[in-house]
Amino acid sequence: MAACRQRAKGQAMLENYYGVIGFAVIALGFSWLVDHSPLAKHTLSRRMDEHRKQWMMNMAARSVRIMDSQIIAGLQNGIAFFASTALLGIGAGFTLITALDPVMSAVGDVPFLDTTSRIQWEVMSLGLLVIYAYAFFKFGWAYRLVNYSAMLLGATPDVPRDQDTTAEALRGAYRAGAMNVVAGRQFNRGLRALFLSIGYLAWIAGPMAQIGGTLLVAGLLISRQFFSPALAALAAGDDAMGEVSIPSANAPETGQEAV
Repeated sequence: MAACRQRAKGQAMLENYYGVIGFAVIALGFSWLVDHSPLAKHTLSRRMDEHRKQWMMNMAARSVRIMDSQIIAGLQNGIAFFASTALLGIGAGFTLITALDPVMSAVGDVPFLDTTSRIQWEVMSLGLLVIYAYAFFKFGWAYRLVNYSAMLLGATPDVPRDQDTTAEALRGAYRAGAMNVVAGRQFNRGLRALFLSIGYLAWIAGPMAQIGGTLLVAGLLISRQFFSPALAALAAGDDAMGEVSIPSANAPETGQEAV
């Protein structure tokens, strides 16, 4: 009798929360695809990692690095904005948990929303809180890593004008570039959590809506990583270099005659 009751309880829990299980499977599968699968090297994020490294290697050859410092500051401001957004999400999650009764009564008249189980709404709200907390942790760590990247940029030895880049400067630039790549990946994971939380919010319409919404968001993110115009722009830039004629530094400018 107890075994039957336990089995029935487990089946009821599965029926109520299979949407959360589906969300977790989709989120983990998407993360594996873009971060660890053999296809990861073809993603937009991975291609941008190479440009981050190239940026720092070019930085090593510059004697004036004000532009590089400004770019780092811009990255920090962007990360700080999304960290603040995740923090607001955490506050909203706590508010939702403490004010479930008014929320459930407010949306109870909507025909396709399930408001029959308060426990289910509490569990779903806690899940949303966990997602925003994870995103805040990733953004906070990315901000710290960008600070490290700025320190490594400052520690890269200067190269005097009209002199070749030294080996020590190249090593410092490589360290700064590698740190910048790690920071970018942490930021991408936090941003991914915020995007996927949109699909998670569909739980108010039921488990199937939650799975469907998460699949839709994951599909959009996959298209951005593998088929987006941004990725095509990077590829077009690489292909175009074979057709572009780069003028020599001593070549006359357009509209001027050579002396």
